Amino acid sequence: MNPVGKPGKTGSLMPVEVALARLLEMAEASPIVEHEYLPLAQVEGRVLAEDLVSTLDLPPWPNSAMDGYALNLSDWAGEPLPVSQKVFAGQSPEALKPGTCARIFTGAPIPPGANCVEMQENADVQSDGSVRFVEALKIGQNIRPQGQETTVGELILPAGTRLGPIEQGLSASLGCAGLKVVRKVRVAVISTGDELVEPGQPLGPGQIYNSNRVLLCSWLLRLGCEVIDAGILPDDLATTRARLGELQNVDLILSTGGVSVGEADFLGIALREEGELALWKLAIKPGKPLTFGHFRNVPVIGLPGNPASTLVTFALLARPYLLRRQGVRDVEPLKFPVPAGFTWPVAGNRREYLRGRLEQGRATIYRNQSSGVLRSAAWADGLVEVLEGRTLNVGDEVVFIPLSDLLG
Repeated sequence: MNPVGKPGKTGSLMPVEVALARLLEMAEASPIVEHEYLPLAQVEGRVLAEDLVSTLDLPPWPNSAMDGYALNLSDWAGEPLPVSQKVFAGQSPEALKPGTCARIFTGAPIPPGANCVEMQENADVQSDGSVRFVEALKIGQNIRPQGQETTVGELILPAGTRLGPIEQGLSASLGCAGLKVVRKVRVAVISTGDELVEPGQPLGPGQIYNSNRVLLCSWLLRLGCEVIDAGILPDDLATTRARLGELQNVDLILSTGGVSVGEADFLGIALREEGELALWKLAIKPGKPLTFGHFRNVPVIGLPGNPASTLVTFALLARPYLLRRQGVRDVEPLKFPVPAGFTWPVAGNRREYLRGRLEQGRATIYRNQSSGVLRSAAWADGLVEVLEGRTLNVGDEVVFIPLSDLLG
């Protein structure tokens, strides 16, 4: 049995790591270099185009971490101290009078001369208004020092960071009204085959509804892409050429199904005639066939057509490619080991990504792992990775990849 993290032999099939490395190399060869400046409220999901460097200290002055009383320990010998001022957040305090304390509230600047804050819960207010401190005190207690979070000139967010609510809030705390971000990747989504019908239309003999288009378009929008819905390509070479020719102002053509060496593979024929096409047989299940090429210098990624295969190959290969085109460095999804809650008695020669979910700390899998069953992914909350050449017993360690991380 192979341990986690050591793939088995794949024969003539290309390992997943090799395919991903090649795609990332190609992505780095054609980065998106155009930038745009957007208001901070509009940068969610976008990629930072330049380093964000702090132009101020945070906090800009020492402030209180508690509601309580500020004092100078050298002025205090255990006796009650009179209150000489109150300091609220947003105020500028006076220097602390010797032998007194200041009533202070969370976030308020520390009065000059004070070096300690005691929380109000540990202070006894006397009948004359003075305050007696009942616990041991130390210098710097409950004081947030100037520059505790950031200092002037410090790198806060490197270029290539994907921006979310936390990054937006952090940028706002530095006074940023907007940020420079990478232009959206323009992706044209194409489905192929006469058997496909868009939802809402009647089905003819031998036809099925096209789920991949909706899946990919929605996913691409989550990734901050600009989506061009190029519809369904019929099994006709002239129409295929014409439709592809209309897609020159895009950064990627993303197709599903139909790219092979068959007689009815009109997309593949068009790519070979007016570009280049590489067919990779990957050591991955579902999703063995994957295509990368160019049509009139526009990159093309061809995903397999079965819905679960489309999902897995987009998640693990096309998604990292698109992120790297935008300059994102960390494109690998979150992965962590968990015990298997199932058995896997027959070892395969491809790495399998089973649709599964966590139940009581163990990975369980959907009963039907067919590449055509998208329902398995709707039931699941992650992908369970089973390495090539491996069998599993209940309790063996497997790698779990949350769908929440892949979808965002």
